[in-house]
Amino acid sequence: MLLFKKVKYKKTVALFFLALIFLGLFLKERSLVLQPQPKVLIDKLEHVDCGVVLTGSAGRIREAFEVLALGKVNKLIISGVYKDTKLHEIFPHLPYYPEIKSDSIVLEKVSGTTYENALQSLIWAKKLQCNNILLMTSELHMYRSLRTFKANFPAEIQIKTFAIANPAKEDRFYDEAIETFKSLFYSVLLIVNQIL
Repeated sequence: MLLFKKVKYKKTVALFFLALIFLGLFLKERSLVLQPQPKVLIDKLEHVDCGVVLTGSAGRIREAFEVLALGKVNKLIISGVYKDTKLHEIFPHLPYYPEIKSDSIVLEKVSGTTYENALQSLIWAKKLQCNNILLMTSELHMYRSLRTFKANFPAEIQIKTFAIANPAKEDRFYDEAIETFKSLFYSVLLIVNQIL
């Protein structure tokens, strides 16, 4: 009986320390996820070859079309589009943007994760001969997205960022927690990939 209590005590202590380690890693990752993103006005963006916008909210797509309409990118890759979606469904206001030609827009319909966004966007960036890209996603998603893109893109393709303000309707605590968990998971994957 005494041996059983000692084993149970050791397991409890081990679990407590594992929980503390996880909490420490989580809080560190959260601080990285929540780092303030540089605020850049659309009209102040430098011109790049291609824009890549990650789907997730209508605000991201709308801002990306504004970037394209202002001529800040030559081509726009919309990454993570549902397979049966048409361009007019994503952006029904396109007829009001005569300066945007539909052949300057690519609907990438294969990816479903940030990692896949990076891989599929790289394929398109190479096809379109992009020497540099403008990565567009929400402020909350930018830290993980940029790390994932940098880990998968060759160094010769420069990656610039344009963080789009998070919608006010987001549940801040819930969304921050989910993004932190995902970012922590990606951190572990990146470390494992470097080891292998």
